Amino acid sequence: MSTDTKLQRQNERLDLLLNLTSKITSSLDLREVLRAIAANIREAIQADAVTVALPHAASGKFRAFAVDFPHGKGVIKEELLVAPSAAVKKAMDTLKPVVFDMRDSELAPEASGVAAAEGIKAACNIPLVNRGRALGILSILRITETPFTPEDVDFLSRASGQIAIAIENALAYREISELKDKLAQEKLYLEEEFRSEMGFDQIIGNSTALKHVLQQVETVAPSDSTVLLFGETGTGKELIARAIHDRSRRKQRTLVKLNCAAIPTGLLESELFGHEKGAFTGAISQKIGRLELADQGTLFLDEVGDIPLEIQPKLLRALQEREFERLGSTHTRKVNVRLIAATNRDLEKMIADREFRSDLYYRLNVFPIRIPPLRDRKDDIPLLVSHFVQKFAKEMQKPIEAIPTAVMKGLRTWDWPGNIRELENFIERAVLLTRGKSLEAPLAELRKTNTEGFMRTDLHEVKQVAGERTNSRSDKSSVADEYERKQRDQIIRALAACKGRVGGADGAAARLGMNRTTLLSRMKKFGIYPKQYA
Repeated sequence: MSTDTKLQRQNERLDLLLNLTSKITSSLDLREVLRAIAANIREAIQADAVTVALPHAASGKFRAFAVDFPHGKGVIKEELLVAPSAAVKKAMDTLKPVVFDMRDSELAPEASGVAAAEGIKAACNIPLVNRGRALGILSILRITETPFTPEDVDFLSRASGQIAIAIENALAYREISELKDKLAQEKLYLEEEFRSEMGFDQIIGNSTALKHVLQQVETVAPSDSTVLLFGETGTGKELIARAIHDRSRRKQRTLVKLNCAAIPTGLLESELFGHEKGAFTGAISQKIGRLELADQGTLFLDEVGDIPLEIQPKLLRALQEREFERLGSTHTRKVNVRLIAATNRDLEKMIADREFRSDLYYRLNVFPIRIPPLRDRKDDIPLLVSHFVQKFAKEMQKPIEAIPTAVMKGLRTWDWPGNIRELENFIERAVLLTRGKSLEAPLAELRKTNTEGFMRTDLHEVKQVAGERTNSRSDKSSVADEYERKQRDQIIRALAACKGRVGGADGAAARLGMNRTTLLSRMKKFGIYPKQYA
């Protein structure tokens, strides 16, 4: 090579180094920067391909993060995962360049197949080193046997330092951006939680049944064991979950809640695991999932029995391996979460009906706590009534000073199919109706709306309507038919009043004091369609 040619080559490479500096400072998008760098180096070195590969922690392999191979066959492409060759390991360990011929190198079968498919003959691996640490590998590939000169290697080594700085800066920027997004979403989540906080901020009652639950809370709270709360709708499962979190080692971190029954099936996976921009139609921006948001804290999955079968394996993996991927991402994320799950459904029956995975159930059922319904802790009703009367009287600025004995007796004898939530709503209505200093409760409005209450109190009424005695098989059949007719009429009236809405706080399920899925099952049985009443 003539002196003029050498000088020209040196000038071109100096220009490239200046170019690299310019590109590093012009953008903090890692892939965009590395793509531009790879293209410039390929031209300067007169190579056929340049790749920048970074370690992939989850698999132990290297991932091709940026690839410039204009005439390649498409085998070597971005996101390709390949086990590191002996040459790559040597470059990472020694922090020095390694030049090798493919014929003489020891490649893993996977890497050997990739190289053969693309016709790679020679390669030069340059460790990308910053502050004594190798961040990745810059690979220059040739499909000819043209050797890499000492000048090539020296130039690439100098360039690699700047590339490493670019990677370090971009990774730091990404980490800061993600942390900022997480903090912003956590703040938003906490603000939403504050606005939707339950009606009381402490557990009220001193019944034996409640004391047993609180003893279990004290036992399990200091550990990181998974807790599964069983209880009917409205018994205060979220309140118990908060009590566990507040007594745990994670109390300084976030308690993140997700009601699995309140999220449409198609969005639940995204809500739980998050998604990347463009992961699906409508995903216009990146979203951090509740699982990631709860990292180092506690995740409360309410109505866990409503999680679709297709999502259950992914949740099981996240709980067992403490890792997951956002929708639309191949990047595996580690997460450290303490899980509290709750359900009002019979999970063992769901397992028998193949509606719930047994392995997930066993993973959730580490420490089960059964929360008693209000009818099993009636000694707590006077305390709860007094608390709610004081709360709503203060909010409505009403000077209510007394609760009549007859009213309290009526409240204690009611079975409260909707439990504490139903009691709270009823007391709010009573305070609204009260005109003096003594609580005026509309006890006549209390009606049994769930099946058990109806069977216990209204069976005699059904017998009368049927006009038959129940001591024969045909008589029992008539009573059952009349019971089902009355059930169907109740559902229709509730749907009409709620304009066809089934779920939610103002839906027919809440109005009837039953679970949304139970109501849907009965509607299907009776051939009732909500759209008819919208």
